[in-house]
Amino acid sequence: MNDSKNKPKDKPKDKPENIEVRRKRLRYRSWHRGTQEMDLILGHFADAHLSNYQTLELDRFEKLIDEQDTDLLKWILGQEILPIDVDSDLIAQLIKFQHDRTKINNK
Repeated sequence: MNDSKNKPKDKPKDKPENIEVRRKRLRYRSWHRGTQEMDLILGHFADAHLSNYQTLELDRFEKLIDEQDTDLLKWILGQEILPIDVDSDLIAQLIKFQHDRTKINNK
């Protein structure tokens, strides 16, 4: 007698997320933050950079956008000192990008 119908099926193993799907998901999250200021800052940054980011860079970006909008904005505007556990290099890239973008738009 074949018992295979009664055996629980193995759960499919979680596959790693396709990098293009991940980039799209992070781009969406960047544009849909909750505050318009951070939508614009992170959304434009994501559009300009995520297509070139590989897994480790995407990990860093995702960790950063897990932060609260109010904190991110204060750090980018220099209104609060950056905590030690926040990616200072990535914040510096965001600040430079925003500065350059604002400079171009104000010409």
